[in-house]
Amino acid sequence: MSSDAVSHISRAYPDRVEVRGRDLTGDLMGRLSFTEYFHLLLTGREPTEEQRYFLDVLLVAIAEHGLMPTNVAARMTLAADPASLQGAVAAGILGCGPVILGTAESCARLLEKAQAEVAAGVAPAAVARETARTVHASGSRMPGFGHPVHRPLDPRAERILELADARGVSGAHVALARALREAVHEAWGTPLTMNVSMPIAAVMLDLGFSPTAVKAVPILARTASLLAHLAEEQEQPLGLFLAARAEEAVTYEPRPEDAPP
Repeated sequence: MSSDAVSHISRAYPDRVEVRGRDLTGDLMGRLSFTEYFHLLLTGREPTEEQRYFLDVLLVAIAEHGLMPTNVAARMTLAADPASLQGAVAAGILGCGPVILGTAESCARLLEKAQAEVAAGVAPAAVARETARTVHASGSRMPGFGHPVHRPLDPRAERILELADARGVSGAHVALARALREAVHEAWGTPLTMNVSMPIAAVMLDLGFSPTAVKAVPILARTASLLAHLAEEQEQPLGLFLAARAEEAVTYEPRPEDAPP
């Protein structure tokens, strides 16, 4: 094995476990909350008070949203194999794409690119307008905008922005997110809901997180939700009921070209 094969996260020894240069039992256990520990694992640094606070806020905001396809898939997997809790969790996580879990990472990359233009001297409102026009002209969806349920406002998004303002962490990326709200309205000719993904990305970037870390938060949060749904599935099974309702809802229609000759 090459000497370049290095991990900076942890190692277990006969008498201790070392995590990011710290003794797990002697230093971390009993001192750090799980949110603080997650930040340490992810970044190698312990969070500031604001980073810890908003990680908690965002994890709570994004964890649960009802019988989403991720939770349905997990419940149906557990119904098929009641002994495979880990398999059911994995089934749910595998479905955590941008349509279901949100576009927080895409929002972060869009905001990062827009902020680079602002730093080069372009006014934030102009950058927002050009970004929205470009996305609209391409026929693509605007990351962080639109929601099938929450209209005209996503209450989770508004609460995140409210708390960011109240605690003084709203910076350039939050300002751009707000400018994009107006620009999207103008480009699409109708107000689109700013969903929770955009404030998640904006606040995390303003707090110094990377776009990669932004994507980690919804995945961790949804894992907690999956475990809650699966605990309920073990006590009050819905998986087979959901499968039966899907069977009832879908009509089978053989195609003429599939008929035997």
